[in-house]
Amino acid sequence: MDAIILQILNGLDKGSAYALIALGLTLIFGTLGVVNFAHGALFMIGAFVAVTVQRLLGLSFEQIDPDKTDFLGNPLKVKMTYVESWFGPEVGGTIVDWSVPVAVIIAIPIMLLVGYVMERGLIKHFYKRPHADQILVTFGLAIVLQELIKYFYGANPIQTPAPSVFKGSFDFGVLVGFDPNAIIYPYWRLVYFAFAAVVLGGVFAFLRYTTFGMVVRAGMADRETVGLLGINIDKRFTIMFGLAAAVAGIAGVMYTPILSPNYHMGMDFLVLSFVVVVVGGMGSLPGAVAAGFLLGILQSFASMNEIKSLIPGIDQVIIYLVAIIILLTRPRGLLGRAGVMED
Repeated sequence: MDAIILQILNGLDKGSAYALIALGLTLIFGTLGVVNFAHGALFMIGAFVAVTVQRLLGLSFEQIDPDKTDFLGNPLKVKMTYVESWFGPEVGGTIVDWSVPVAVIIAIPIMLLVGYVMERGLIKHFYKRPHADQILVTFGLAIVLQELIKYFYGANPIQTPAPSVFKGSFDFGVLVGFDPNAIIYPYWRLVYFAFAAVVLGGVFAFLRYTTFGMVVRAGMADRETVGLLGINIDKRFTIMFGLAAAVAGIAGVMYTPILSPNYHMGMDFLVLSFVVVVVGGMGSLPGAVAAGFLLGILQSFASMNEIKSLIPGIDQVIIYLVAIIILLTRPRGLLGRAGVMED
């Protein structure tokens, strides 16, 4: 039972990342009708925003510390970050330590701007083009962004640690009544799951309970009728593109302590997330989230040594096998709507 609970936790961790990226993909497709193969690059950009913030906060200079001397009694030079010199050692050190949460705040306006520029500068020219054209141009954009990250940051993964208070593991077994140390789970993975739940809940609440969200949902269902009512639905859809970019970006920021950022991480998550979107049903926001957690949990169980010993390599193909089975039995996906991508 402890092994099952551990794999469920691992699945929720993976599923959270899949669901956040798939939610953004579905928002873009549902509002603009665009198959955006550059969405994984937005996840990657968010991750490297965290890397950049960490490096900027870590910038330091040397100064003489009279309290520290060498063996001759001469004062030693010590390194101090600029943040610590501005805010003091305690506050400045805390800011440096919490670089990932700080990066989330900084990433939101950056990703909104990136999404706006991407939509206005490129995507809007392909609204009425075939989906094959949309895939080709956005896939090409993803490769360009990937190579730019590789050029400026290098090809090796870059470690981005979580705040020190969240380092270590939580004894989850004691919480559910098992023996101590039966289920040990990293604190930050639990934080990521809680963060994903808040973001997902916030997006759904925004779409359901705000006037802006209601208009967007109406536009997703019947764009022409909403436009005839005198509402500038295109402007609202552009804002939704920026929102989708922000969701992907902050998901990437928060994932950096779990997976060290590298230039191809966006493409790795993109392929899996598109499978999630298709399995959940093209254009279905609840379907994307449900499929993300479902496939994350299944992938987690398939990675168990007991399962891999019976079926070697199953952890690499389980998501695609499940996708094939679901699409054979439910061609529109779990919660897909009639008429979406069926023309």
